[in-house]
Amino acid sequence: MTETGRYDVSGLVEAQYQPGSRGRVLRNLLGISGKRLMDETEAREQKRALKDILSIYSSQHRFTADDICRIHKVWLGGIYEWAGQYRQVNVTKGTFPFAAAARIPHLMAALEKEALKRFTPCLFETEPEVVHALAVVHTELVLIHPFREGNGRVARMLSIVMAAQAGLPPLDFSHLKGRYKEGYFRAVQAGMDYDYKPMEKVFTGVIEKTLTQSGKPGLS
Repeated sequence: MTETGRYDVSGLVEAQYQPGSRGRVLRNLLGISGKRLMDETEAREQKRALKDILSIYSSQHRFTADDICRIHKVWLGGIYEWAGQYRQVNVTKGTFPFAAAARIPHLMAALEKEALKRFTPCLFETEPEVVHALAVVHTELVLIHPFREGNGRVARMLSIVMAAQAGLPPLDFSHLKGRYKEGYFRAVQAGMDYDYKPMEKVFTGVIEKTLTQSGKPGLS
């Protein structure tokens, strides 16, 4: 797979990029044209949003497609006017195509009726059960890629809340860089064939790292 810094976009092109950004920053409400500043802004808002989201959703909450849109809106609502709305353009990463924009409402409805209904609230008692739940929901959501930007981070935030429902501390994904990031994307691709074992391996590593750093006991 060829790694790219951003997603290639086909379809709608009007008003997508901020003037003066040289096609590196999406048009935004803050008038930010520098990529570094936008990355810092999104990261800061993500930390704030995660605190809000952890307080919004209880350990008994069953997630819906609307909840996922709400998470995206809570995070990026002050940056992009389309925050919380399904994308209207088709996107690929390298040569790998995510779900076509026209299919997103149907696919998100299916995600709600199937994986989200089955695996949330995430109240499983053993680590293998929790790992499987996280792997399935995360993989399916990333493959749908419902939003123009921020899909992986929304999926990670949802995983953090699901893990919290199971009694785990906030998951630490910070090591998913370099070869680990490549392995993560291969795990996403494996989900195309409903093979969640690679993503289960990713989440097992994430949980182990999180528990080691927190000093808290794991699940049975």
